[in-house]
Amino acid sequence: MSSYTISPPGIVIGHVPASAKAYVGSPSIVMLSDGSYVATHDLFGPGTTYSTTRVFRSTDQGRSWRYVDTLEDSFWGGLFVHRETLYLMGCSSQFGAMAIRKSTDGGLTWSHPTDAKNGLLRDDGRYHTAPVPVVEYGGRLWRAMEDEVKGAREFRAFMVSAAADSDLMDATSWTTSTRLARDPSWLGGGFGGWWEGNAVVGPDGHVVDILRVDYRKGDGEYAAIVRIFDDGKQASFTTDDLVRFPGGCKKFTIRRDPRDGTYWTLSNMVAEGFEDYNVERARNLLVLMKSSDLREWSVTRRVLYHPQIDNHAFQYVDWQFEDEDIIVASRTAFDDGCGGAHNQHDANFMTFHRVEQFRTALPA
Repeated sequence: MSSYTISPPGIVIGHVPASAKAYVGSPSIVMLSDGSYVATHDLFGPGTTYSTTRVFRSTDQGRSWRYVDTLEDSFWGGLFVHRETLYLMGCSSQFGAMAIRKSTDGGLTWSHPTDAKNGLLRDDGRYHTAPVPVVEYGGRLWRAMEDEVKGAREFRAFMVSAAADSDLMDATSWTTSTRLARDPSWLGGGFGGWWEGNAVVGPDGHVVDILRVDYRKGDGEYAAIVRIFDDGKQASFTTDDLVRFPGGCKKFTIRRDPRDGTYWTLSNMVAEGFEDYNVERARNLLVLMKSSDLREWSVTRRVLYHPQIDNHAFQYVDWQFEDEDIIVASRTAFDDGCGGAHNQHDANFMTFHRVEQFRTALPA
């Protein structure tokens, strides 16, 4: 895709120099039944249309990657596999329609959303999302979304769900829950917004939406747990469900270990010595965390770190369980010999990483 002379940690999947004014966003990764990996990222910034996604494949467990295609009218999308079909679900553009497309050949070719029967799920508002989990539970697929109604970062949280045996390309298959707006008085007036929620099956057997919380007062970070009714039509929230969450001011993905039910995430906890830095841009440390109940989280190891915070980040990571390991796609800002990243937010790489023996605790 482009040349670089300095490599970041991990294995480079894709690179875009900052001079292109196109930045790497929304990394997503899945494993297919044949053992191959598919990864995607979109492009944002003044040199883009905010509506394209690049597709990559690996057939050697992430040791090398091949660029496959660029998808138009695709942004903020996340990959998932359902019944041997690969899907990419997100938006048609920045704050565009809610859309889904599919591939039946392992990501080599893709459908294109055209109407409500073919992938255009909702086109009645300004939708927002990220690569977040799609969970099958209770005979349905569940995925968190947001929409924007007032302006920048004024997002309403909601859940969409569809019967597991339905046509996922048909808009009528998908049920939308009530949409919840934030109250700026929460957290003592410091609640700046919520977005990029995770569909998770809670320890009580009910689906919840766990969202990133924009809180920057410097006394810790939070996540919000929105409760979803079993029919998928109602959502509710009280401030009792604001939980302490290291890295909660940045995007995170939560998945439940199929082995023992433990919840795991990779998050951008604020590193020691950077407590006075803008917490929302403190993305130079990536840690592995676990929880038994979604409310109390403990750090089990440091995964990636760089001491220079302004132009280095390992952020927006998407990941999957693979036996004893976790495989990771990261939106990485790092030196490249081409001028480096524009800043820590405006990343120039998508990189692949493997967290080996993740269940074994290491010094955090």
